[in-house]
Amino acid sequence: MDYLIIALCAFLASSLTLYSGFGLGTLLLPVFALFFPVEVAVGATALVHGANNILKVAVVGRNADRDLVLRFGLPAIVAAFAGAAALGSIAHLGEVFSYTIGSRLAVVTPVKLTLGTLMFVFALFELVPGLRALRFDRKYLLVGGLLSGFFGGFSGHQGALRAAFLTKVGISPQAFVGTNALIGFLVDLARIVTYGSVFFLAGSGGGFDRGQWLLIAAGCLAAFAGVLVGKRYLHKVTMGVIQNITGTLLLGIAAALFTGLL
Repeated sequence: MDYLIIALCAFLASSLTLYSGFGLGTLLLPVFALFFPVEVAVGATALVHGANNILKVAVVGRNADRDLVLRFGLPAIVAAFAGAAALGSIAHLGEVFSYTIGSRLAVVTPVKLTLGTLMFVFALFELVPGLRALRFDRKYLLVGGLLSGFFGGFSGHQGALRAAFLTKVGISPQAFVGTNALIGFLVDLARIVTYGSVFFLAGSGGGFDRGQWLLIAAGCLAAFAGVLVGKRYLHKVTMGVIQNITGTLLLGIAAALFTGLL
């Protein structure tokens, strides 16, 4: 059942988010959080997200706008290292408080509160019309790259900010998809390297056991299938539908993190 839950979520999220440029990490993180500690779930999500972006780059990367990759992507990569390191700096902090619901122990930690706050804010960007319509000029590409990269490294939520910057800079839909995929892959690479150093080489994350690696592999394979299906069949799904689904899920995840239920 564990494999089915992760595979189904990865497949649906990957297929729906190929054209939006964001959402896979948002949907996968809470699923992995059911099986891993939250900070380790971020790393597991990054592995699936990164593997998925490799396939997306192979499929649509040739359409990437090189100027945008340099002006937006490079600052994002630098900031992703900082965001991933910031996550590592608070992951070891102890619980803020805990309580029981029946036989279940709910524990609230600083990392859960921080991630919950970020998810709540990103939910507003998906659900509030004024924030959803927010767009940025090319002169803000550096700032946009730094912000999306930092939050991508910290919690994996890089795509929504990146999409807001890239959808209104005069590129074709094909270039948007290709640029998103290439920048997303580069940010994923930066944060995976940092997570590995902070959590695993330093011994603070405990690493993954065999069963957890198998769950990650199932998520990768399902995400691959989702990319291929999405490219062929789901290009007519509207951004509004995806934003509503993503925003609603973000609110639920934020609530679960705030209350210690995840």
